[in-house]
Amino acid sequence: MSLPKLIVIAGPTAVGKTKIAIELAKRINGEIISADSMQVYKYMDIGTAKPTLEEMDGIKHYLIDEIEPNDAYSVAVFVQKSKEYLHDIYQRGKQPIIVGGTGFYINALVCDNNFMSTDIEVGNTTIREELYRMANEQSELSLHNMLMEIDPVAAERIHPNNVKRVIRAIEFHKLTDGKLISEHNDAEKLRTSPYDVSLFVLDMPRGKLYERIELRIDKMIEDGLVGEVQHLLDMGVSPDAISMRGLGYKEVVPYLQGHTTLDEATELLKRNTRRFAKRQLTWFKHQCPNATTISVDETGNESIINNIIRAL
Repeated sequence: MSLPKLIVIAGPTAVGKTKIAIELAKRINGEIISADSMQVYKYMDIGTAKPTLEEMDGIKHYLIDEIEPNDAYSVAVFVQKSKEYLHDIYQRGKQPIIVGGTGFYINALVCDNNFMSTDIEVGNTTIREELYRMANEQSELSLHNMLMEIDPVAAERIHPNNVKRVIRAIEFHKLTDGKLISEHNDAEKLRTSPYDVSLFVLDMPRGKLYERIELRIDKMIEDGLVGEVQHLLDMGVSPDAISMRGLGYKEVVPYLQGHTTLDEATELLKRNTRRFAKRQLTWFKHQCPNATTISVDETGNESIINNIIRAL
């Protein structure tokens, strides 16, 4: 019995995944599941570069605008919901396409990681809040140093600025009687995928990508990112919520609190996004050796889509 085909369009932020995936979906009777850790939140549109209904162009999207900003969203929730949607999409004879830049999420779904066997996936709010408080009051590096003592292998794999994953690794250790998340993840990698996966990673010369990032952020500010963040705060969304720690939100909050200027917040957002894109490129390079890499800079979208269809 053949495995169900699963297409994945991945790559760094601002590389152009959304447009290519939508055009591909129109050609192959596809529907899109977003593998983005931020677009799933309601009311967070500008800062997440969420596609509009017009941009979706009639293609059904999942895991966009589905949860409240104060709710927690994790890789476990992503995998669980994605499996439910995949079953429905396959049942209706459509082709699912996973699209996004959160490689950790994509890998977990493709490798069929088992997250439901431990309490870590439910999480412990007290532990998590304590760790976030430590990151705020001391530094992100102090949190990473704690992980280095607990699980050096995980600490080597996780960048100190990736606070969410550092906290998850420490949380895992605390809630599983001392088990190491690095060992857990290595064991999960040996699991056989239940899908026939075709993974395409979109790439672009670093300078061109950074230029697109900066233009995108300027457009976000022009389109009202500051007002969007203020609206979330006015709604009662905590600045410490997981959603507000995403790029575009964590940089604007200090400006609204009077701790920095808008120019400083904008430049910080550009810097953080460039660094994030660099980490994404590195992750896909090392974690997805079997992926088909497609250079966006060398060819137009139509040619890229034709190349993907031929590869399929």
